[in-house]
Order: sequence, then structure tokens, then C-alpha cells
Amino acid sequence: MNALNVYQQPIGAALPDWQPRPFPERVVLKGDYCHLEPLQPGHAVALFQAHQRAGDNRSWTWLLREPEQDEAAFGAWIASICDLRDPLHFAVIDKQTGLPVGSLSLMRIDEKNGVVEVGSVHFSPLLSRTPASTEAQWLLMRYVFDTLGYRRYEWKCNSLNEPSRRAALRLGFQFEGRFRQALVSKGHNRDTDWFSIIDSEWPAVNSALQRWLAADNFTADGKQRYSLASLRA
Repeated sequence: MNALNVYQQPIGAALPDWQPRPFPERVVLKGDYCHLEPLQPGHAVALFQAHQRAGDNRSWTWLLREPEQDEAAFGAWIASICDLRDPLHFAVIDKQTGLPVGSLSLMRIDEKNGVVEVGSVHFSPLLSRTPASTEAQWLLMRYVFDTLGYRRYEWKCNSLNEPSRRAALRLGFQFEGRFRQALVSKGHNRDTDWFSIIDSEWPAVNSALQRWLAADNFTADGKQRYSLASLRA
């Protein structure tokens, strides 16, 4: 509920106990299908090979950089980003194989206001459309909300990136709007769509994700019994 100041102007809800939140750390986040660990040069070869399984470069279309052409170049890129504090990159490690199959990051970290964005999401064919891909997102959300106590978790994407838009909505993000002509990306205009989950929404989002990820939500051949959207409804 909005508060009023001495002039009877609305100034937003009071947050008398709010304190800046901890900065995200290089932690390992464990799940049933995968775990997240800080990205490091040792992940480069297996991660490059995982992305090569795609057969073409369509998964790079909406990324801000072009694909590296060989393991050495990809390894150099990994080495250039793995020690950054923001973005803070994580590798997604498949529990069965122990190999990296994708990566994502926490970025635009604003600990003073408790706001952070998940970005640089790039999942290989070994991870996309699997329970582990959803679990990877959930593990990072849970770390941000439950461990660090942030108030707002953001997702942004090219407005033409329909798979990313669908993924955000499926996971429980709320669409907030479109920033027109936000970037020039690879020589083309980019409008950016903004999505978020806030702390008051997190319990319901968290509950649905946990119910979807539960072993009894999948048949013996790995098909879901209930969709994530239906569990959230």
C-alpha cells in the first residue's frame, strides 16, 4: 500500500527494515538433474562440443556475439569472462555425465536495491527442453530470492526472440513492456522486452517449479504429466 508524505503525495510503500543485499558469489548450486558451478576455462572444450551438436548456428541469432569457429577461440572467450564479477557466469553441469551442457549468468547486479537479471542464457541441444534446463533456471532463482533476499529478478530479450519470450512466461515471469530501439545488435535494430518476478510472486512461482520438477510429474519415458503453466494456475 502506498504511503503519503506530509504533503499528502503518494510516495510508495514504506520499507523500514530494508538493507542492501549480499552480492552474488561463486557458489555451487545443486539439483536433482544438474548443478550450477562458476564457469571456468576447464569447461570450454566440453561446452564447445555440446554446442556443436546443434548442427547450425540458429541458437546464436539473438546473442550479442557471433559464434566462435573453433575450440581455441571459444576457450579464449571463456577465459575472458570467467573471472568477471558482473556478469557472474555459471556452467550448467549434467548430473549424469558430469559435463557442462550450457551456461547462464547473473548480471546488472544491483545489491543496493535488491535487483538482478538472469542473462547470457545459452543452452546446448543436450540441455534445451529437458527437466535440467528448467531446474537450472530454478536453482538460480532460488539462490537470488531465498539465499540472497533480492526483491526483483529480471529477464530481458530481443522482442523478436519468441522462444525466449515463451520461456520467460512459462517460468513465471511477468511481461512488463518493450523498450523500443534499445540496441543496435549485429547491425540490426533491437527492441528489448522486459520481464520480471518480484519477491511477493516468488512463493507461488517456486511452488509450481518444485511440483513440475518432482519425479512423479514425469512418466517412465520422461514425458511431463502436468505442464508448468497448469501447476501455476
